Amino acid sequence: RSTPKPSSAASYVYKRQRLCFMTELALPKIDKKTLEKKDYIFKSLAKLINPEYVLSHKDEIKPYETDGLSAYKQTPLAVVMPENTKEVSSILKFCHEENIKVVPRGAGTGLSGGALPLQDAVLLSLGKFNKILDIDFENKCVVTQPGVTNLGLTHAVQHKGFYYAPDPSSQLACSIGGNVAENSGGVHSLKYGTTTNNILGVEMVMMDGTICRIGGKTLDQEGYDLMGLICGSEGLLGVITEVTAKILKKPQVVKAALIGFPTIEEGANATSEIISNGIIPAGMEIMDKALIEATDNFSKAGYPRDAELLLIVEVDGTESEVDTLLKDVSSICKKNNCSSLKLSQSEKERLSFWSGRKSAFPACGAMAPDYYCMDGVIPRGKLAEALLEIRRLSEKYNLPVANCFHAGDGNLHPLIMYNGADKEQFRKTEEFGAEILKACVRLGGVITGEHGVGVEKRELMCEMFNDNDIQQQLDIKTSLDEKNLLNPGKVYPILRKCAEEGRVHVHRGEEKFPDLPRF
Repeated sequence: RSTPKPSSAASYVYKRQRLCFMTELALPKIDKKTLEKKDYIFKSLAKLINPEYVLSHKDEIKPYETDGLSAYKQTPLAVVMPENTKEVSSILKFCHEENIKVVPRGAGTGLSGGALPLQDAVLLSLGKFNKILDIDFENKCVVTQPGVTNLGLTHAVQHKGFYYAPDPSSQLACSIGGNVAENSGGVHSLKYGTTTNNILGVEMVMMDGTICRIGGKTLDQEGYDLMGLICGSEGLLGVITEVTAKILKKPQVVKAALIGFPTIEEGANATSEIISNGIIPAGMEIMDKALIEATDNFSKAGYPRDAELLLIVEVDGTESEVDTLLKDVSSICKKNNCSSLKLSQSEKERLSFWSGRKSAFPACGAMAPDYYCMDGVIPRGKLAEALLEIRRLSEKYNLPVANCFHAGDGNLHPLIMYNGADKEQFRKTEEFGAEILKACVRLGGVITGEHGVGVEKRELMCEMFNDNDIQQQLDIKTSLDEKNLLNPGKVYPILRKCAEEGRVHVHRGEEKFPDLPRF
C-alpha cells in the first residue's frame, strides 16, 4: 500500500512490510561518481578547515566505523573535525552544493546506530566543540557546546549547588549534543523529564549551511514549538552547534529505598500502585534476578540475591516530605508482599544502592562475550506482562537476558546475551530484539524511549506508524533537507528514485541490498 499521491513535488511514498527484521538492514556502498571525486572532496574540505582535521587514511578513520551499538560497522568517506560554527556551516554548504552526504557524530556512545557512518558520506565529528560558553546562575541555565559531556555539565555548576537533571547511564561519556539528538533520559527522568524538558535553546546549522537559533534563555518562546521538533530528531534536520540547558538547584534531602520482591508480579504491582497514589519519585528503577546477581557481583552493592525483582525508589525534597514519602512507599511495598526493604541512612548508603544499577551494562560483561541493549517503552501497568513475555522469548531463542527498567515511565532495557563471533546467534539476537519491540507496541507502548531509532529500529517503524504518519514525518524531513543528504539511511528506509514517476520511494526489503557489515 502507499499513500495517495501528494501535491508536493518533493514527496515520498512509504510501503509497509509487516515482517521486517533488523537482519535486513543494508546501507549503500560508495557510488562510482563519488569515488571518482574523492581527491577533490578531500582537498576542498582541507581548504575549509585546518587540513590536520580532515582525516581520510584508513588508519585514521577506523575508530569512527561504529558507535555504541557496535554490532554494525561501516567506513566513512572521510572524517572532518571542525572547531567552530562557521566551519560547520562551510562544510555543510560545500556538501550541499556537491550532493555529498553528511553524518553528524558526537561522542559515539549512541546505542541505535544513529552515528553509523556511510561509505559515501563525510562524517562530521563535533568532538572539538567541548567548551562551556556561559554559566548563568541567575537565569538557571548553561550555554554549552554540544561536545561537553552530560556529567561535565553538572561538574561545572555543582559548586553553587546546581546540577543538570537528565542522567543516562553513559553520562560520564555521552555528549549534550547527542543527548539532544536522541532525547536521552535517565533514572531521574520520571520527575524531572528527559532532555526535551531540560533544553531551552539551540544553535543549529542546516544542510545548506544556514545558521539558525531556536529558543534561548527564557522558559517560553513565541510561535511553534520548534525545540520539540529538534530534540529527538536524530541528526536528520540539522547539526547542533550550541545548546542552552536548564540547571536545577539540588534538593535539600535525597533518600532511597532498596526493595526486594519474591515475584515479578508483586514488584510490578507495587510500582504501579506507588504512582497511582500520587507519589512521583525522583527515580524508580527495576532489575530482574539475572541483573541483581550480575551487578552485585560487579559492584558489591549488597543487593538481596533471593529476590526475583529489585526496586530502587529515590525521593527528594524537604526532610519531612522525604520521610513521609518513604513511609508511604514502604507501606505500599509491604502491602505487595516485599521480601526485603532497606532505607538509606546516609548519602554513602544511597549511592551504594545506585552503584549496581549504574554499573548494569559493564556488569553484564561477565555473563557473555557480547550483549545487545534494547530500548522500548510500555505502559506502567504492563510491567509484569512485559517481563514475562521477555522471559518466554528468552526460552524460545535460547538466549539469556537481563532486564533493567526505568520503572516509573515504563522505559525498559533488556540486555540480550550472545556471542558476536557466532553469526547465527547474532541473527537470533536481532530477531529476539525485534520481537521485544513488537511486544512493546502490542502492549500499548513504543519502539524507543531514549536510544532513538537510528539504523537498529528503522525496519520496525511500520509497527507503530501507518502510511500517513510516515508521510508526514518525511515531509518535515524534506522541508529542511530537500536533497536528503543529512544522516540518510537512519530512522527511515533507504530512499530510491522512481524514474518513471519522478518521485522517491522508500523500499522495505523489496530490493536486495548487500548486508550491512557486522563484526
